[in-house]
Amino acid sequence: MSDQPTFVLVHGAFANSFSFAPLQAELGLLGHRSVAVDLPGHGFEATFPAAYQAPQDLDALAAEPGNIKGVTLADNAARVIGVLERAKRNGPTVLVAHSRGGATITAVGNARPELIDRIVYVSAWCPVDLDVSGYYAQPEMADVDPGAFAATLVGNPAELGVLRTNFRTADPAALDAFKRAFAADLTDDEFRTFLNTFQPDENLDVGTSADRARAATWGRIPRTYVRLAADASVPPAVQDRMIREADALTPDNPFDVRTLEGSHLRWLVHPAPAAALLADLAVGHAASSGLPRAGD
Repeated sequence: MSDQPTFVLVHGAFANSFSFAPLQAELGLLGHRSVAVDLPGHGFEATFPAAYQAPQDLDALAAEPGNIKGVTLADNAARVIGVLERAKRNGPTVLVAHSRGGATITAVGNARPELIDRIVYVSAWCPVDLDVSGYYAQPEMADVDPGAFAATLVGNPAELGVLRTNFRTADPAALDAFKRAFAADLTDDEFRTFLNTFQPDENLDVGTSADRARAATWGRIPRTYVRLAADASVPPAVQDRMIREADALTPDNPFDVRTLEGSHLRWLVHPAPAAALLADLAVGHAASSGLPRAGD
């Protein structure tokens, strides 16, 4: 068994393990082991209908079944727990999530805290006082327009059983809305490249009040929140609110708060600063555990 932790990386909405490849390369070059998880219905389990290809048939796409239908937050948590159980055989684990993936790792921390040596949120949802959906009605989210992407939604989510988005749109207004929300500080080519890693379908379940952070289990895991200072989709104000709520829940185990510059996606496209930050957490874990550090 190794004394060095394994980073277990959990993606956000419409994403998959592929987006972590540059970060994993940087972590590997720093001497750290990592594994990126595909949540159920993501990665090579995703549905990419022929109607989504060019030339697109949006009417057909609006009716095409998606295999992520029926996937729940509990299913996501079970997938991550299975990975953690295997990773834990090799030593400590650091569970890292981005964006909507935060809801999943919170559920995992509630259920199996003994599998996690540190839990890390990178501008990720950490529901404490409210459900994830409840935060969208709060003042901290006032500058986020939930209808900005309405033109790219395909089909009726209630009928399809999935949230389907046309990321292959050529509509300049829609592309501009995506870029402003997720990647305002990336080049157009970087932005479009990342957009082409997204899958069209996402599940509808982000949990209920039962899936909020629980003091008795989740609350005993050492935790870090990595703020993204220029995030326009999960603004710093709501990131800070979730940090405050979590610290009030377990004041004896507050968040270790770090900040990275950049937008929602920049840290994945230019991952060196994030890799260095995560490597520092691994060093801190080794020091606090009395274990040798990487390279010692």
